[in-house]
Amino acid sequence: MLGTRVIAALILAAIGIPAVILGGMPYFLVITLFLCLAAWEYVQLFKTAGFQASSLFVVGGTAALLVSRAYFPADAGAVLAILILAGMGWHLVAYEEGRDQAATDFAVTLGGFLYLGWLGAYLIDLRNLPNGMWWFWLILPSVWIADSAAYFIGKAFGKQPLSPRLSPKKTWEGYWGGVLFGTLGGAGLAMLCHWLGGLDILWWKGAAVGLMLAVLTTLGDLGESMIKRQAGVKDSSNLIPGHGGFFDRFDTWLWGGVIGYFLIVWFLL
Repeated sequence: MLGTRVIAALILAAIGIPAVILGGMPYFLVITLFLCLAAWEYVQLFKTAGFQASSLFVVGGTAALLVSRAYFPADAGAVLAILILAGMGWHLVAYEEGRDQAATDFAVTLGGFLYLGWLGAYLIDLRNLPNGMWWFWLILPSVWIADSAAYFIGKAFGKQPLSPRLSPKKTWEGYWGGVLFGTLGGAGLAMLCHWLGGLDILWWKGAAVGLMLAVLTTLGDLGESMIKRQAGVKDSSNLIPGHGGFFDRFDTWLWGGVIGYFLIVWFLL
């Protein structure tokens, strides 16, 4: 299983790293593809749980929000408003045609394009910041380091469950190990980015960023686990061998992107 995970991760890295370096349209297309696949998985999860979210509005709405936020930011609010109103209209028709749970379906649809489209767009906003490539290499790898440390430390030393109902295998030992290594990783990445001339940032600020991300992004993982538990499935899909689906991979990225973006804009720029 570990070998499969590593191979899949290397393939994704071979696609993602050049896109991050190039930025612009290549990065936008990769992020949009991954988030739209995650949005499709989101719809399938809720269908398994008995809800009928609209694939058109969750997947299409995610794509529309990413396009508007990336290329037409002045119109992004209008696009969001249109999606909400049109989504309501779609589910009103479904209710009239006999779908008694249409109101709940509408809420699930709304949650899908807001969570994966609107919040996901901060991954693009992050890359579009001045020195955005370097900010990306500070923020997202800090999340990955914390995730990996939590997994391995929890597997080796974990005894006390972190959240027994949401994610029985996660432990407090793993969580605090992730916080420790996420903080150290943020410090190390800040020093590396500074040494390479990409960012003018002190190591302790990188450590603070790593700490904040490690403490909070686990909630993104647990949030996706909540959806999967309600659907009664282990993974969002099997599209990524050894990892599950794209929603499984983006659960902490979504939180890391938006939290990292505002930490940079409010405190570091």
